[in-house]
Amino acid sequence: MEHYLFSFSLLLLILHCTNTLSQSPASAPVAAPAQAPTHRPSHRPHSSPPPPGPVDVIQILLKAGHFTAFVRLIKATHVDTQLTSQLNSSTDGITIFAPTDAAFSNLRAGALGSLNDREKVAFLQFHILPRFLSTSDFQTLSNPVMTLAGSDSRYPMTISTTDSSVTINTGLTKTSLANTVYTDKQVAIYEIDKVLLPKYLFPPAAAPAPAKPAESPEIPKDVSGAISSVLHYNWAVVLGVVLVTATMFSL
Repeated sequence: MEHYLFSFSLLLLILHCTNTLSQSPASAPVAAPAQAPTHRPSHRPHSSPPPPGPVDVIQILLKAGHFTAFVRLIKATHVDTQLTSQLNSSTDGITIFAPTDAAFSNLRAGALGSLNDREKVAFLQFHILPRFLSTSDFQTLSNPVMTLAGSDSRYPMTISTTDSSVTINTGLTKTSLANTVYTDKQVAIYEIDKVLLPKYLFPPAAAPAPAKPAESPEIPKDVSGAISSVLHYNWAVVLGVVLVTATMFSL
């Protein structure tokens, strides 16, 4: 009997262990999947594009088609570099009086060839004002007008206006604005039909001295006395002949 009880108890123990092992452990809570970090857009201020560079004056003149001689001189003297520097360093702008090829062809032969390099630079600078001028701005200018060559007595320039024209006078050249080639509130280019000649670089030819009026030759006193004596002698001879003739006829 004890043997059966022991066997039954052992069976119950085995069944209990088997039941315990077959039970799965408590499920651990499932972790939520990690969320990817959100990339929020930065709130940096929007940077504006850099301002455009100054206009290419040479290309504008070449595109216009009849300023070849003027462009050639600007490039040969490197005045184009000065124009770029002027536009980059100042907000005043520039105004250019551009003579046409026909204007250069009307110059006296060899006029520009007589200038040295420094004078050629000054000659071109005389055609450029260091500020932007619209056609209406010419009405408020004070004379003499400042150019890149200066405003002293060596490079005088006066500008006058009427209802329909703008006239430039250098003392040697007088011309009017013929056309507006380009304007953009910073650069103004105006066509002129004559080359602007400053007196300092192109002095007018010296006028010949006026001829003295012809003077009567002066007769020396001794000669005039001799002539007077001869005249008195001749009159005495004539008078004597007359008297003799009259006496003969009276006899």
